[in-house]
Amino acid sequence: MECCLSEEAKEQKRINQEIERQLRRDKRDARRELKLLLLGTGESGKSTFIKQMRIIHGSGYSDEDKRGFIKLVYQNIFMAMQSMIRAMELLKIQYSVPSNSENAELIRGVDFETVTTFEPPYVQAIKDLWADSGIQECYDRRREYQLTDSAKYYLMEIDRVAAINYLPTEQDILRVRVPTTGIIEYPFDLEEIRFRMVDVGGQRSERRKWIHCFENVTSIIFLVALSEYDQILFESENENRMEESKALFKTIITYPWFQHSSVILFLNKKDLLEEKIMYSHLVDYFPEYDGPKLDDKAAREFVLKLYLRENPDPDRIHRKYQTHTENIRFVFAAVKDTILQSNLKEYNLV
Repeated sequence: MECCLSEEAKEQKRINQEIERQLRRDKRDARRELKLLLLGTGESGKSTFIKQMRIIHGSGYSDEDKRGFIKLVYQNIFMAMQSMIRAMELLKIQYSVPSNSENAELIRGVDFETVTTFEPPYVQAIKDLWADSGIQECYDRRREYQLTDSAKYYLMEIDRVAAINYLPTEQDILRVRVPTTGIIEYPFDLEEIRFRMVDVGGQRSERRKWIHCFENVTSIIFLVALSEYDQILFESENENRMEESKALFKTIITYPWFQHSSVILFLNKKDLLEEKIMYSHLVDYFPEYDGPKLDDKAAREFVLKLYLRENPDPDRIHRKYQTHTENIRFVFAAVKDTILQSNLKEYNLV
C-alpha cells in the first residue's frame, strides 16, 4: 500500500512540476508577444494596413476567403454610386443624359447593405451613370461630400466585377470599405516573435472603447491619410479631417498610458495625394503652407511637420515614414526594427 502511495505521490509531483514548467513557458511566451496599437481617424487606412499584414506576413486569403468579399465589393459599388446620386442634388448638378435620372432612381431604391448579387439591369445603370459627365463633375467635387476612396477603382473595374465567375483579387480586398466598429485583433508571427496588432474604430463614437487596449502596448502605429487635407469629417461636416487627425495624434502621444511606448507615424495614401494636389490646393485649407501648389513632395513634408509640431518630446517618435501599399514590405521591416530596438532588453529577446 505504501509503495502504491509513494508511486502516486511521485506521479503527482511529476505532474505538478510539468504544470509549473508549462506556466513558466506561458509566461515567457507572453512576454515575447509585442502588442501594436493601430490608431488614426476614420478611413486613414488602418483596416487596409492589417489586410496587408495578413497577405505579407500571414496566411493570405484563400479562394474561399475571397468569395466572402464578393458581396462587400458589390455593396461598396452601390454605396459609392448612391453617395454621388445624393450629391448631384446637393450640388445642383444636372445629368448630361436625361435618361440617367431614371437610372439614378433605380440605384437609389436599393438597400446596399442587403446586396448579395449584381444583376445586369443594375450593372448597366451604374455604368451609364458613371459615364455621365454630370456624375464625373460630381466625382471631381467629392471633397464636398462623403465618398469612399475606392469609388473610382471599383467603377473602373465594373465589367470584371460583374462577371459571373468573379473572384476578388487581393487589390479588390485591400480597397473594400467595411467600417470598423469595436476592436479587431490580428496576431501574426515574424521571425519567431509574436505580434498582436490591434485596430480600434476610427470614428469618434468608438474611441471610448480604446481604454482596455492601452495596457502593455509596445508601440503605437498612427496612420495619417495625406489625401484628407481638403475633406470633412464623416461625423461632423464642419470639421476638417486632417485637423481632427492632428488633434487626435496630440492627444494620443500625451496620454500617460503611452509614455513608454514607441510611436511610429505613417503618412498614408500618397498615391491619392499625388492625384488630388493637381487641382485641390493645400494652401486653401492650410493658409500657413507656403510651398508650391502642385508639388506633392512639398505637401508631404508640410504635413509631416504639422504632426511633428504636435509632439512635445522630439525623441518620442522614433521613425517617420511616408508610405503607400507598394512599399509596405519595406515600411514594416522598419517598424519591426523600431519595435525590436526599443524592446530587446525588456522582452529578453537577446
